[in-house]
Amino acid sequence: MLYARAVPTVKDRIVQTAVKFVLEPIFEATFRSMSYGFRPGRGCRDALREVDQLIKEGYTFVVDADLESYFDTIPHERLMQRVEERISDGRVLGLLRSWLGQEIMRGMERWEATEGTPQGAVISPLLSNIYLHPLDELMAACGYRMVRYADDFVVLCKSREEAEAALVRIRAWVKDNGLRLHPDKTHIGNCRNRGEGFEFLGYRFEAGGRYVRKKSLDRLKDSIRAKTRRTCGQSLARIIESLNRTLRGWFNYFKQAHPNTFPAVDQFTRRRLRAILRKQEKRPGFGKALNDHLRWPNAFFAEAGLLALKTAHQNAKHSR
Repeated sequence: MLYARAVPTVKDRIVQTAVKFVLEPIFEATFRSMSYGFRPGRGCRDALREVDQLIKEGYTFVVDADLESYFDTIPHERLMQRVEERISDGRVLGLLRSWLGQEIMRGMERWEATEGTPQGAVISPLLSNIYLHPLDELMAACGYRMVRYADDFVVLCKSREEAEAALVRIRAWVKDNGLRLHPDKTHIGNCRNRGEGFEFLGYRFEAGGRYVRKKSLDRLKDSIRAKTRRTCGQSLARIIESLNRTLRGWFNYFKQAHPNTFPAVDQFTRRRLRAILRKQEKRPGFGKALNDHLRWPNAFFAEAGLLALKTAHQNAKHSR
């Protein structure tokens, strides 16, 4: 069943931004260092760096927890109770309640929401952190090493028994707070073993390595495909210019991935470009059979300015 929430207007966004500026410093003073999502001066790279360090310290048994439809299921009354613990201004509280209570539409039916944060609302990420802050507190009080980015979090432990105990506490807290753990996406594993790894912020940690998760790699390939259609009609220089913007942004985030990642992406990109060149010369068939790699070798694309991720990774490694 499809539901639609009202998207905040420009005026609402401006007011929400002002309210966020007021509320954020108040709650930032209490937020735990284990929380990285949607916080000033913190980001994905910081969270990933913390995970890397914990694994190196021997915290290899991981609780990989997934909150099912978290942003759509936050109970409003419980959320407001947490806000009211630190905010007493009735005008601010009234604004928050009005944003949370925006109408939901399903066909011709309309009703006020009693759970979930507004889609696209400036204030929603802060509210989501406020609601999960007690979970951060619980994990810290129990001595667990948790790393959380918004609703995506992992708990790293030194034994399977410790991880199982942590998951029991997480399940209890989630149930008591009106949320749900995804039954198929929540598990425990030793990330040193193949087949027991976990995914976090676009990466997969497994067998002692850090890889790009399949979904992230597939999205990149889809983007490359969209820019390299054989019928695109653009010059090679224009196509490469567009590709480089995508490749450079992707590499800047995933440059810590396993080195084997980058040659495979380079090969995929060059193969797509060779297909375009073959089409422009009105040559049918498959590139491999026609020795396109000899007609347009890797050096040809390097001279044309195509960013080679393997080379970029080697340069980044030497600079480090």
